Amino acid sequence: MSKWNYGDVWETVAEVLPDAPALTHGSRTLTWSDMDRRADGVARWLLGSGVAHQDKVALYLYNCSEYLEATFACFKLGLVPINTNYRYADEELTYLWENADTVAVVFHGAFVERIEGIRDRVPGVRSWLWVDDGTGACPSWAAPYEEAATGPAGIGSEDQERVRGPWGRSPDDLYMLYTGGTTGMPKGVMWRHDDLFARLNSAGFRRYPEDGGPDDVRAELERNGPGMTLMPACPLMHGTGGFTSIECLSEGGRVVTLTSRQFDPIELLDTVERERVNGLIIVGDAFAKPILATLDAHPGRWDLSSLIGIISSGVMWSEETKQGLLGHHPNVLLVDAFSSSEAIGMGSSVSSGNSAAQTAQFTLGPDVRVIDAGGHDVRPGSDETGVLALGGRIPLGYYKDEAKTASTFRTIDGTRYSVPGDYAQVGEDGSIHLMGRGSVSINTGGEKVYPEEVEEVLKTIDGVVDSVVVGIPNERFGEEVVAVVELSERTSPGSVSPEMVIDHVRSTLAGYKAPRRVRFVPSIGRSPSGKVDYGRHRAETAAWAGVALA
Repeated sequence: MSKWNYGDVWETVAEVLPDAPALTHGSRTLTWSDMDRRADGVARWLLGSGVAHQDKVALYLYNCSEYLEATFACFKLGLVPINTNYRYADEELTYLWENADTVAVVFHGAFVERIEGIRDRVPGVRSWLWVDDGTGACPSWAAPYEEAATGPAGIGSEDQERVRGPWGRSPDDLYMLYTGGTTGMPKGVMWRHDDLFARLNSAGFRRYPEDGGPDDVRAELERNGPGMTLMPACPLMHGTGGFTSIECLSEGGRVVTLTSRQFDPIELLDTVERERVNGLIIVGDAFAKPILATLDAHPGRWDLSSLIGIISSGVMWSEETKQGLLGHHPNVLLVDAFSSSEAIGMGSSVSSGNSAAQTAQFTLGPDVRVIDAGGHDVRPGSDETGVLALGGRIPLGYYKDEAKTASTFRTIDGTRYSVPGDYAQVGEDGSIHLMGRGSVSINTGGEKVYPEEVEEVLKTIDGVVDSVVVGIPNERFGEEVVAVVELSERTSPGSVSPEMVIDHVRSTLAGYKAPRRVRFVPSIGRSPSGKVDYGRHRAETAAWAGVALA
């Protein structure tokens, strides 16, 4: 039985590779020894604030080195880091921190005003660590993060003792990822360290034995040295950026974060070249299309030879965009990983050279089945649509939510599976074609329409930058399909008409999947993770159409 714990793994990396780079943010790079000592300082401060085993510490931060340092501090003490979406408003923040039983918050100075408006509504939070981002002074009710990280004189020296909680560490320590998905309030997905480590490492670049431990990490690093340099362009607060960064560090690698708080493809490409980034993490076309447009506008400007792979997860990535990127860097591997907070490693597709995998076409991962309503496997080559079910190493469930846990984590034929609600069809060759989440599917005249399937067709129209498909009430059909479309700034007025959009979908998909109306908007307004608020778009589209929602 394996006994992986991230605190043990990262401390082992720091022992073997003390002078190797661990974190880079802008012009500042921290070695593994630096990060280890600073995380000890933060852990010592948290202990002094009275934390107990498995207490929850919220990370209310933009991408920065402190995000992963504070995560390390939590791992050292057996605490649970809680990702916090920095786009949340008062109600969502209050709900999240109360639901998670948060006792401490590490936050950027930019959020002082919002926190001051809700502090009295989160009495469980006893301690606040302020990360200076140049937006103002540290408030009286918080402590400066930098002072905690460096500690009093002498604490930051090479011979300082490592910090551990009196309760020790365990493979059963929790890592929690709060996910809002496309509907509902955020919910906390509970992973055991041991299960999460085994699941992430099974798809890593440097793989340790599943039943191994820190000694295997030590042997691998002594034999082969530091790992890769990874840059998550997406937020660390979401699973795609957070999980890949945790795995990179576990392999003895370095995580590079961008300094801008708005996505800037020029900054991204400059950083890839300057830091010799090996792996780039994005979220579908929301990131890939601007990168491709920038490369097209400045051919040959950047040396991307260090880049081995671009990995996308969370949103479907179109074949056309992949082909375009391969035109600029034929040797890069484009990996479309299909995962969710509740089910890591459900499927993947890999593109390279002059070949790009079809949109939404994936190869099933180990332990994955596509099942019908009765729990039986969907027959390959049939037109039947089923849901993906992942067995093996999966989460314990949702924090403090037995009902949602029971509906998502199901026992089928004696085996426990995670079934988060992703619909798919199975090809004759065993490949899967993703249809989308059932939670936002549209029922029109008794037929189910999965928005993501239609959205990917819409994105192939010349001039369309992004799209969302929603269902609004229809007296005859129950719901009707409406396309919400964002056009490129370079698209001339009237060159893309509603009729053209509808006909394009009809030429590719069944007629009932084609939108009945098309609404053009200046911006789809995706979140930093690339996700879209279907509820908001549905409400705005219904108002636009003059239809009342139930």
